[in-house]
Amino acid sequence: MTTPLHRVIAAELRQRIRGGVLAVGDPLPSEARLCEEFSASRGPVRQALAALREEGLIGGGQGKRAVVLDAVPAQPFESFLSFTRRAEITGHEPGQRLQEIALRRPEPAVAAALGIDPDERVVQLLRLRLLDGRPAMLERMTYVEAVGRPLLDADLDAGSIYALLIERGVDLHSARHTFDAVAADDLDARLLDVPEGAPLLRERRLTTDSNGTPIEWSDDRYRPDVATVTVTNTRSTRTAAL
Repeated sequence: MTTPLHRVIAAELRQRIRGGVLAVGDPLPSEARLCEEFSASRGPVRQALAALREEGLIGGGQGKRAVVLDAVPAQPFESFLSFTRRAEITGHEPGQRLQEIALRRPEPAVAAALGIDPDERVVQLLRLRLLDGRPAMLERMTYVEAVGRPLLDADLDAGSIYALLIERGVDLHSARHTFDAVAADDLDARLLDVPEGAPLLRERRLTTDSNGTPIEWSDDRYRPDVATVTVTNTRSTRTAAL
């Protein structure tokens, strides 16, 4: 399948920004120059620039020359469920390495988050996620037994766990995300290749089915040099009176 031209242009510009060819504060080539370089009309060029703006890599527009704002693409909040999908959106090659998976009793805090008895068994796994072969995020995932048991026999290095669960009919309906910063512990440091105590972006996620029943609790830790998150708020024009 041929890659759409706007994705080719966006991928090349991302690479130039990541590689320092275009540094933070530098203007991008004009639309006319990009059209000439990529033998493209203005449509694909503008689509590519719009994608980079959405990722927070560039600013400008409405007649102003686009300028590099950041070298790390931000992930749209609404896509923060699937690491694989986020990687593909931002032009990275996703990967994963399962470190361990086990059927065991959960820690009290995890049992409380899932609303289960501490004596019930859950499926817990530890998986390292990669971007272009580099350590990017460490997943500590816990599933209620009925949902997680099929994962014990699955190839979890093959791709997205969420895609696998959905394919098997699991009702992944909604998720609550909590973000904060934590210091890398010994395990984080070893697997993410950062110094112990280095700051990490942590996402704690509680996933529920359509009945509101918790089915997954996850503690994911990201290297901040390869992952950020952005949330866009729009004020409604129909504002209630105070």
